[in-house]
Amino acid sequence: MSKKTVRDIDLKGKKVLVRCDFNVPLDENRNITDNTRIVAALPTIKYLLENNCSIILCSHLGRPKGEFKKEFSLEPVAVELSKLLDKQVIMAKDVIGEDAKTKAANLKEGEILLLENVRFHREETDNDPEFSKTLASMAEVYVNDAFGAAHRAHASTVGVASYLPAVSGFLIEKELKFLGDALNNPQRPFMAILGGAKVSDKIGVIDSLLEKVDTLMIGGGMAYTFFKAQGYGVGNSICEEDKLDLALSLMEKAKAKGVKLMLPVDTRVGKEFKPDTESKTVAWTDIPDEWEGFDIGEKTMEMYSEELRRAKTVVWNGPLGLFEFDQFAKGTNAIAKVLSELKDATTIIGGGDSAAAVRKAGLEDKMTHISTGGGASLEFLEGKKLPGIECLQDK
Repeated sequence: MSKKTVRDIDLKGKKVLVRCDFNVPLDENRNITDNTRIVAALPTIKYLLENNCSIILCSHLGRPKGEFKKEFSLEPVAVELSKLLDKQVIMAKDVIGEDAKTKAANLKEGEILLLENVRFHREETDNDPEFSKTLASMAEVYVNDAFGAAHRAHASTVGVASYLPAVSGFLIEKELKFLGDALNNPQRPFMAILGGAKVSDKIGVIDSLLEKVDTLMIGGGMAYTFFKAQGYGVGNSICEEDKLDLALSLMEKAKAKGVKLMLPVDTRVGKEFKPDTESKTVAWTDIPDEWEGFDIGEKTMEMYSEELRRAKTVVWNGPLGLFEFDQFAKGTNAIAKVLSELKDATTIIGGGDSAAAVRKAGLEDKMTHISTGGGASLEFLEGKKLPGIECLQDK
């Protein structure tokens, strides 16, 4: 990685501002239902503790849109972090107010302070220079370890880097290593699996991957746009009518590049958008008028699985069906299982719903790397520069 990390800067005894991604899911009682992102921040926090730093953590949670809203408070994160570190994490009542400033000023070596949700201020998402400057004034060094927010040019991801020496934490280093190696120096055959609802969300990624992969497999809702583009009916399935020409041009590009573009040969359809709806498997050319496609069918599972068993590098972004409903999670689970069994391959799951699906299937430990950033990993795969990484010091 060409950017400096916490290893490349003198941190001993310094006051360090760390941007983490603590945007974790909460239930109705505000209990954290998945602490993956908090656990992912621990290596950097522990390294800073070993170097006798006083640590100021900041993050966003949800979308409070610039207002203080109790339901978006980071208090549950402070509790969880205290448990995981077996050490008290001090919670500030605000972000750049008197409480935060006083607690930051009094912070001793080896102590940890968590600021309130940075998105309680509209200035955060506006990347306001004054807000950034005030936030930066609490510390001597800035560490960005929030890969999930690295594609946003906000005050706490980019703005503060104008006022403090800025380096990356271990999580961003790890993300860039796995995603970067996969794209720039993959072991072949290099295969990508793209799912999710819309082609429009993934145009840039498909375009970019067609320059690099040997095989590209399509699943999820976006497959139906490819079916319709070839002149077949898709019933009530999700379909982007304005992207039919684009789907055909992507198929042409794959052909021209010698990339094997694989589309489902059968699909599981349901009558209604309900967990227990009546369902059946049909050929991709025979989707009935009043039915909706919700998953890949058994023949497609076999076909994709067989292809994946040859892979040496796999990048997967987006589930292959409506995995939230058990009867339409079979395709996604089948592919997750095949990836979990690959012995000599690097398997990278690109955050978001695909990461949630792999966790739901209980196979996260069997993957080489699960990205913590859905949108960030998509933009990285697309070849875009991420502002939260661009602003860090070069080695």
